[in-house]
Amino acid sequence: MHVGYAPLFQNPENRLPDHEVYAQELRLADLAEPLGFDSVWSVEHHFTDYTMCPDVLQFLAYMAGRTTRAKLGSMVVVLPWHDPVRVAEEVAMLDNLSGGRVILGIGRGLGRIEYEGFRLDMNEARDRFLEYAEIILTGLERGYVEHEGRLIRQPRRDLRPAPFRSFKGRTFAAAVSPESMPIMARLGVGLLVIPQKPWDDVARDFEVYHRVWAEEHPGTAPPRPFMGAFIYVDSDAERARELALRYIGGYYHTVIKHYEMTGDHFARTKGYEFYGNVTKYIGRHGTEGAAQSFANLMPWGTPDQVLRKLEQIRGIIDMAGMMCHFSYAGMPYDLAEANMRLFAREVLPELHRWETAPLPEPAPLTPTLAR
Repeated sequence: MHVGYAPLFQNPENRLPDHEVYAQELRLADLAEPLGFDSVWSVEHHFTDYTMCPDVLQFLAYMAGRTTRAKLGSMVVVLPWHDPVRVAEEVAMLDNLSGGRVILGIGRGLGRIEYEGFRLDMNEARDRFLEYAEIILTGLERGYVEHEGRLIRQPRRDLRPAPFRSFKGRTFAAAVSPESMPIMARLGVGLLVIPQKPWDDVARDFEVYHRVWAEEHPGTAPPRPFMGAFIYVDSDAERARELALRYIGGYYHTVIKHYEMTGDHFARTKGYEFYGNVTKYIGRHGTEGAAQSFANLMPWGTPDQVLRKLEQIRGIIDMAGMMCHFSYAGMPYDLAEANMRLFAREVLPELHRWETAPLPEPAPLTPTLAR
């Protein structure tokens, strides 16, 4: 199975100077390839201490130069916040820089503070995501962008450097709400699963995704999903439990704060009605109860306990791979490094022995460029 490492660059309550967070997170990212991880990922966010990676493709370009074999994943580039032509150019450039190592993850974003910071209406998020995704994904396959849509009228322009390998089979999208499943199936992209609800609910969402995929892309199979996971592993089961609930639960408190999950704005925002149910859930169970429920979705414990939890998850979603977070919620960096190293020593070799179809080798492209 493919296993990646994903730094978050969190600085909850601004406990450290931001540059110190970056120095420590980059130090851990440099360990990923030597420890045997198959890829490096990060996630785009803006304006708060939640995660401080405003340009995930820039970070991945840095990591491209620090690594030789690790693939480079975005989880995700939030399309409504960008000019889609620039995204297509930047993805093509990163793939050229890295020799074809990009795994492209895209999404539409959830943070009101980010939408307002970019002067965008969240009610338009889904429409923007769909139109921008079409421009980017089509452009990366044919080597040029050209589009006549409701939001954008784009004259034909070549992407340079030209894409040289297809992104089919290596493009994924974050999907949490049930309404997102048919959308991602129609786009022809795989799923990035960030556990936020009971696994039985996830399984039902996947049924919808596979049904729509079969209708839209008959005779083909969708890419198997990737899963993001907050990991805490320790040789002592009780200590693992204590620290997992402290830090993974603590991470969920940063989610509640950044996304304003206790507010009522989701229910009034087009395309985000599902998250109004999350707000109601937090209201019923309290922030501590919701945080503990989130932590219990995650693989933590002794190495054997982590493997057994991952085995259960694999039985539900049949993931092709996972992206691991080891440093989050203000966890001391010596503890985060110990977490990462123990996982790499005791868990990663067993995961690599699991029989899972590898990511497809991207097909070569011959772009249609203007003469």
